[in-house]
Amino acid sequence: MKKNFLLQIIFIFALQFFNAQTITFISEKTNKPLPKVSVFGKDGSILAFSDIDGKIEKQLLKPDQEKFQIVYDNLSVASLSYSDFDKEVIKINDRVKDIEAVVIKNNKPAKYIFVKGNFNTYVTVNSKLNCYADGIVTYIFDNKTKKLKSTNVEQYRVYRLEDVKFEKKQTAMWDYDATMEVPDLKEVGNILDYKQRNSVMKELKGEQKDQIEITGEALQKKEFALFGYRFFDMKSILNVSYEKASKKTLRDLLEFNEIGFIKLKHKSEPEYNQLVLYTNFYPTELDFKNDNEIEKVKFKTDNSDYATKYWEDPSFPNMQTVFSSFFKDDLKEKQNKK
Repeated sequence: MKKNFLLQIIFIFALQFFNAQTITFISEKTNKPLPKVSVFGKDGSILAFSDIDGKIEKQLLKPDQEKFQIVYDNLSVASLSYSDFDKEVIKINDRVKDIEAVVIKNNKPAKYIFVKGNFNTYVTVNSKLNCYADGIVTYIFDNKTKKLKSTNVEQYRVYRLEDVKFEKKQTAMWDYDATMEVPDLKEVGNILDYKQRNSVMKELKGEQKDQIEITGEALQKKEFALFGYRFFDMKSILNVSYEKASKKTLRDLLEFNEIGFIKLKHKSEPEYNQLVLYTNFYPTELDFKNDNEIEKVKFKTDNSDYATKYWEDPSFPNMQTVFSSFFKDDLKEKQNKK
């Protein structure tokens, strides 16, 4: 009897200890968990990013950061002090801007489905921004199989920080612009059939949309070595949003987000550097066509390539504004080819 009582006390203590180490962001409107909330430190570092349950680990936040910016849906929605994170639950205003309706331009059956929209992508090194890009892209899918046929960037711009430089044995100092990529949507047409080794799928049904989170891991127990460099602890988090209670088809797609993590160092460096790649896509148009011809440009991160100021549209996911609020003139745009 005493043994059982002791085990119960230990269990309660462990549960309370665990809960005290996590913070949950919830919607101010619905009280539902809020995934994809970013916590920025005062120096512009991305310290935490909430999972599908709205949770972050409190240990990621340090008192010396003092002030924290909360970013949701590509906008800064709150400024908090370290003491504000003593709460286990924090409410966030998640309706700063309404979900934009995807325009269906042609509803007739056709060979291809065109999904056009806005994207942004950026890389952080040890939580600090390294490079950023955004633009407009159209994905072409086979209408019968819903498989991705091509990814077509139409316009884009690229930003880099001025203090980034290449030192062969100092991987934290590298410019990682070449790792930025346009969001990979190959699975979104058949998301419920997604299967990959070491992956876990979870679903969150919300008031306005349903979200699916798929997490995967690799190189967890043993590092990979190549040319004197060490790679370790690879992770990916895929989060795709669809219309509420829908069949999760391309017609229902509302948002795509993916985060990739990897630790990297040269063999001479004492510690690993944490690299994180963020890619996000927000559809704006859906069209059906019998030909797959489309104007496009090559996504090359040593320059920008745009003909219009697409980022001035209020619905555009302009994370460059958020980053510039921290890095000011140090975040420089690469020259436009047009």
